[in-house]
Amino acid sequence: MRKRILGVALCLALTQTAAEAAQKQVRLAYVEWADAVVATNILKQVLEEKGYRVKAIPLAAAAMWQAVATGDADASVAAWLPITQGAYYDKLKNRLELIGPNVTGAKIGWVVPASSTLDSIEDLRTRSAEVGGQVIGIDPGAGVMRKSEAAIKEYGLPVKLVDGSDATMTSALKDAVRQKKNIVVTAWTPHWMFARYDLKYLADPKKIFGDDESVNTLARKGLKEDMPEVYGILQKFKLSVKEEESVMAENEERGANPSETAARWIAANRATVDGWSK
Repeated sequence: MRKRILGVALCLALTQTAAEAAQKQVRLAYVEWADAVVATNILKQVLEEKGYRVKAIPLAAAAMWQAVATGDADASVAAWLPITQGAYYDKLKNRLELIGPNVTGAKIGWVVPASSTLDSIEDLRTRSAEVGGQVIGIDPGAGVMRKSEAAIKEYGLPVKLVDGSDATMTSALKDAVRQKKNIVVTAWTPHWMFARYDLKYLADPKKIFGDDESVNTLARKGLKEDMPEVYGILQKFKLSVKEEESVMAENEERGANPSETAARWIAANRATVDGWSK
């Protein structure tokens, strides 16, 4: 009788946990950068497997941090620290929780084709004409863009920083590589372009872009108490640079769907994924 009662209680508890999960929505904020799209889609599907309704919310970087700080988003796995988005963390660190890195060995800076004779940012002081006097950037206000503006000033470079988007930057890079022309673009690792093209970072003697970065997981205050299972998965969620770059490269293929590439990665890495929820 005692065993039957315990069994019924256990079944009821499991049923209630599943019901709770079904009723709870997890809101994931992210920036529509190639790496964040990969990580967010993988995490979204992992949480959905646990019975959660997951809403992925694309935002600009500043708005992403603000959404987690105000509780309008539950978490994000797209926070670049300590340099790229360090200003947002300094401003909001008391209003959110920094869980920690989910990707290590990340980096930001300026990139050129590996065949380029440019080796250092300093080379652009006298050779900017080789790249049309331009550095091709992404969306204004992004961390790598702010650091690019600082680099132009600190190195005294006669170049113009051209803003745009991840898509316009990679399109310009693709055209330059195809035409075997020199070009400087803002870049970060992990990014699919390193899996697609032979590239190199320009040396940064003044360390304007800092050293290695990490991509971090953020959570709103109270998430650990409200959704302990979700919080536990966020704590263990980790990807390598190579893993992200390989999925990013798949996403760039014609007709690719980020949800489908994430699902394939999950299926191929089931042991790793299951370990996030143990």
